[in-house]
Amino acid sequence: MQKTKITSPQEIEDLVRAAYPLIYVISPEEDRVEATLREVSGRRKRRFVTWSITEGFDDEGSNLPKDVRDPVRALENVDRFEDNALFVFRDFHPYLTDPTIVRRLRDLCRSFATRSRYKKHMVLLSPVFKAPMELEKDMAVVDFDLPAREEILEIVQATLDSVPMKDRANIHLVRDTELKERVVEAALGLTANEIRSVLSKSLVRTRDFDIETILDEKKHIIRKSGILEFFESREQWNDVGGLDVLKDWLKKRHMAFTQRAREFGLPIPKGILMIGVPGCGKSLTAKAVSSLWQMPLLRLDVGKVFSSLVGSSEENIRRAIGTAEAVAPSILWLDELEKGFSGTKSSGESDAGTTARVFASFITWLQEKQSQVFVIATANDVTMLPPELLRKGRFDEIFFVDLPDPAERSEIVRIQIEKLNRRSTVNRDPDAFDAEAIAAGMQGFSGSEIEQSIISALYDAFDEEADLDADRILRSASEMIPLAYTMKENIDAMREWASTRARRASVREEEGPRDEPLQRLEIPE
Repeated sequence: MQKTKITSPQEIEDLVRAAYPLIYVISPEEDRVEATLREVSGRRKRRFVTWSITEGFDDEGSNLPKDVRDPVRALENVDRFEDNALFVFRDFHPYLTDPTIVRRLRDLCRSFATRSRYKKHMVLLSPVFKAPMELEKDMAVVDFDLPAREEILEIVQATLDSVPMKDRANIHLVRDTELKERVVEAALGLTANEIRSVLSKSLVRTRDFDIETILDEKKHIIRKSGILEFFESREQWNDVGGLDVLKDWLKKRHMAFTQRAREFGLPIPKGILMIGVPGCGKSLTAKAVSSLWQMPLLRLDVGKVFSSLVGSSEENIRRAIGTAEAVAPSILWLDELEKGFSGTKSSGESDAGTTARVFASFITWLQEKQSQVFVIATANDVTMLPPELLRKGRFDEIFFVDLPDPAERSEIVRIQIEKLNRRSTVNRDPDAFDAEAIAAGMQGFSGSEIEQSIISALYDAFDEEADLDADRILRSASEMIPLAYTMKENIDAMREWASTRARRASVREEEGPRDEPLQRLEIPE
């Protein structure tokens, strides 16, 4: 039987009941968190007291001095306070670099636990997590969840109730219950205030609850973090040429996130790692899966996770994972993974262990996650990947994406001609091109190199005031030196590694010795 996830309010109440003296709550939603803390303090018979550097104490009837804005003096008042209380210190993280304050907090933890006859707790409420090592063993840390479906539904209903009765007749959500569910789905991953704002914006702009307006705003909000990018994929599943084994594997997991799959006993898919030759469709597949599964695609730039501020990098990866889980079911795409995590072995000497800690947080989540977040990671150089990432259990499968064989090249040629038709008023019949002959003349070409050859030929045709044809494509291809020649040794080494460690993304049709991939080219001396 699957264990029920403990919500953030329940976690906080359990910590208060267990007499934890110091609790660090991470959330940008002060009002929402404080409303929860107020309810908890009421149920546990504690006074609810807040403090900030600008307002001092707000003690709701007790005798704490309101003008205390010095953090050390504020902590001294907390120690002397004679009543059961829950103290909330807002944005206290900048002061945790002061040794005096850190020592005072440790003294308070010991005082609350042993010397005080009152039940007192301190809650540090901040949108970021920055805690010194001295306090790690004394505090409990709670990542406060973003609004769940039930809470979002209440916000949607409250916003609807605020609309004058005469204007509600034009709102489709009043009559369409399915639309209400879609609005809730669209708002997942936003804070309560962001949801209220975007719903109001939608009403102002369209006089309705418009899904596109909500999603557009959601993309901007997610992008503001600078770490996660809401990737709007325009690639279709049919745009992926070849890779039949990989495509079949992904198709079979299309419905794996449904309730019917849970009832059948299927586990939630974790994700895949695609390694292989650059330009052979790894990133394209990630984009196409988003279209096939109709799930949001969130691209995580691992390089942007790392920050110069102590503790910020770890907080960035936690925040990125939290956002991906909040909008689940979703796809988290990590492109060129080796560039972000290649320095884990030397992390202790080069960056005080930051890369290693961020990497450890990521792979632990990947191993243990129960959320409906499907991870698609791509890598071009497997030798730079940490071995821990390749261990069984991190990903459901590791696929090796090789250069396309003749049949796959022929399919890619047809796909590229069809894509030209989608962005052109000139209708070119793919059957009018001898795709097999073109593919034969592109031995050793990757998918992206085939695409660039066709685009280059299109420029030539436009300059010559003629139309695209097979001869121009082959002439353009003959002028290109593909990676199969310039990176032959690397590709051979990659194939050797994958032969016993990864699953092929396609069933290859052999076409001659691999040590002579470009027999048609005249190699310069």
